[in-house]
Amino acid sequence: RREADKNNKEDMEKLDAMKKIIAQDYQQHWVVDNMPVAWCTQNTATNQKDICTTSFPVGCYIDKNGHTLSRCDPPSGMGKEFYYLLNHVEFTIEYKNMKDGTGRVVAVKIKPTSHASSPGEDSCGNSQALSLEFDSNGKLTVPYTYSVNWVENDQVEWASRWDYLLNSSNQVNVQWYSILNSIVIVLFLSGMVAMILLRTLHRDIARYNQLDPEDPQEEFGWKLVHGDVFRPPRKGMMLSVLIGSGAQVFMMVSVTLVVSCLGFLYPGNRGFLLSMGVVMYVCFGSPAGYFAARIYKSFGGEKWKSNVMLTAHFVPAIVFSVFFILNLVLWGEGSSSAVPFSTLCGVLALWICVSVPLTFVGAFFGFRKAALTYPTQTNQIPRHIPPQSFYTQQIPGILMGGVLPVGSVFIQLYFIFNSIWAHQIYYMFWFLFIVFLILVITCAETTILLCYFHLCSEDYHWWWRAYLSSGSTALYFFLYSIYFYAERLQMEGAASLFIYFGYTFIMAIYFFLLTGFVGFMSCFFFINKIYSVVKTD
Repeated sequence: RREADKNNKEDMEKLDAMKKIIAQDYQQHWVVDNMPVAWCTQNTATNQKDICTTSFPVGCYIDKNGHTLSRCDPPSGMGKEFYYLLNHVEFTIEYKNMKDGTGRVVAVKIKPTSHASSPGEDSCGNSQALSLEFDSNGKLTVPYTYSVNWVENDQVEWASRWDYLLNSSNQVNVQWYSILNSIVIVLFLSGMVAMILLRTLHRDIARYNQLDPEDPQEEFGWKLVHGDVFRPPRKGMMLSVLIGSGAQVFMMVSVTLVVSCLGFLYPGNRGFLLSMGVVMYVCFGSPAGYFAARIYKSFGGEKWKSNVMLTAHFVPAIVFSVFFILNLVLWGEGSSSAVPFSTLCGVLALWICVSVPLTFVGAFFGFRKAALTYPTQTNQIPRHIPPQSFYTQQIPGILMGGVLPVGSVFIQLYFIFNSIWAHQIYYMFWFLFIVFLILVITCAETTILLCYFHLCSEDYHWWWRAYLSSGSTALYFFLYSIYFYAERLQMEGAASLFIYFGYTFIMAIYFFLLTGFVGFMSCFFFINKIYSVVKTD
């Protein structure tokens, strides 16, 4: 029970703050037995299954027109434009009897209501809602109560106790629509790639191989640049470092999603998914060093020490520095979500003592292997690149590369951002894994198409372009985060703005490395394949 006095300045400030969060539809997220509490209401659209959400409002605000943001029914007998508090919660806890004689909770549902007085004060309870207004004596009394109903349910297995949240949520239908939309994009791209590979490339290769080497007839198409297509790019050191870092992120995301889909990561263990991702990222330092060393050696690079040091420190140092600055802001604001200093020291120790040595091990084996061999020889004098059309120029070509990949996953981005910033529990890992596969396929096919068009226009500078065109998906990812902040979130203060875009920037960095690596490797294998089947002098 809480009491407020109209003449008390502190009580008035707290009451105004309560009305503000009610008007902005702040939600409560409760957890019982490491499982989110569900608020289930009847689905008036189908009248079949209930709609269950893992949050419920603090209270309800009814405006002058009788409208409200929450799923609240305006109580009878109340005037317009008023605030009332949901101060009574009725729990319904379903449990399953186990063979060892114990019981396990399989569902927790609640029904929040508003009562002006405690339900136990009279036989029927007071059905009048608790309006946040002072009485004639300038007093406001708020009783907080709850009741618990235990219901035996032996039909639900404990391992499947999350299913009712998944089956009753409208998000499932949206997820399936999102996946169908992504599959349509993938089929469209696959059709174009198949047309190029089976028709255009097959015809080109057959025509090139039928030409007589002594025939003075001039070559045409992408075969013209066979003597320059494998010319090492500028800034090859940095490209190899980014490729190695991308391989590390790709392995981390792949293994984490597979483990999540197999059920080893329990959704109720909040924060365990992030911890799993950090551990996987640290443990996959060897692929980063190996890929960076192999690519850099194929460029003819000799500064192997610089390559290894940059691979081990460049991206982690940027991410850790940004994260440390954000954590300083959280410390300054007195936020409970600030990471303790001891945890930061533990993460730093994992990086220095585990990730860095593993990167050196991977680079050691990468530099020991023979350099990559290419199917064509590189000319001593670079070929002149003719003027390019608008869509094959560098900037437009890179920006176009990220449109289709982000279009195939942008609906899933809403659920990811909502789970991070709206404190929703994300438990649909199978959907996320399917969307991840769609993203990888879309990035690969888009990059191959753009790479083929550039080669046909006699532009052989494909190394950086393959990485950046697919990596530009991160740019659209960041633009979507701006839209999400403006339309979905109601944050106040410079600190909240800094925290939001700081963490989003870190996610965009890893998204850039992931998509860039996928695009580069797909284009790399595509070019090696097509030039290995044509006859050259």
